[in-house]
Amino acid sequence: MLKQIDILTIFPEIFKEVFTSSIMKIAQEKKKVLLKVHNIRAYTRDPHKKVDDRPYGGGPGMVMSIQPLYDTLRGIKRKKKCRTIYLTPDGAVYSQKKATQLVKLDQIILICGHYEGIDERVRERLIDEEMSIGDYVLTGGEVPAMVVTDSLVRLIPGVLGDKDSLKDESFNRNLLDYPHYTRPAVFKGWKVPEVLLSGDHRKIEEWRKKQALQKTTKRRPDILKSN
Repeated sequence: MLKQIDILTIFPEIFKEVFTSSIMKIAQEKKKVLLKVHNIRAYTRDPHKKVDDRPYGGGPGMVMSIQPLYDTLRGIKRKKKCRTIYLTPDGAVYSQKKATQLVKLDQIILICGHYEGIDERVRERLIDEEMSIGDYVLTGGEVPAMVVTDSLVRLIPGVLGDKDSLKDESFNRNLLDYPHYTRPAVFKGWKVPEVLLSGDHRKIEEWRKKQALQKTTKRRPDILKSN
């Protein structure tokens, strides 16, 4: 089970608030996982702390250099079951199914790219796979790294207060989640469905399954087709 997540970035300060709040904070306080953020600039041999350079062959933008990435990766102590992932729009799209596979590892290393990307030799020789959180382009890999980390940490046993809360979440059953309601039962004339107030657990379960199926059919029919 996942014990450690290492993140390689040139903007380590971005992670401070996210990793010291909510579930991330709780998981670390419970010692369920170790989250380590590595500043790539600390490993560059350039006197001006540069981690990028112009691309060979010309073209716009800059490319992250191989040396600081190589040395940062070398400086990370690896556990037995470890996987290095580069976060890029070129990668396979991340999913809940992928999260349940990755959380079974001991350690995950996430590389946050920037500029026009990273030196291709890093992709060819130093990483295990490439991953994207969607078909769009972001400024860098920091936000995707937060997304992936959050989705993995909450799957670690003992992190969430109620272990059963994971069972009915969206995508865990190849369906979107059913609607949720709480008190008051009536607000400005808007009522909670009667079945949820009935106390009949069998009927409630049937209603929830039906609602989840209807929502998935309407919003994400692609999920049903992939089953």
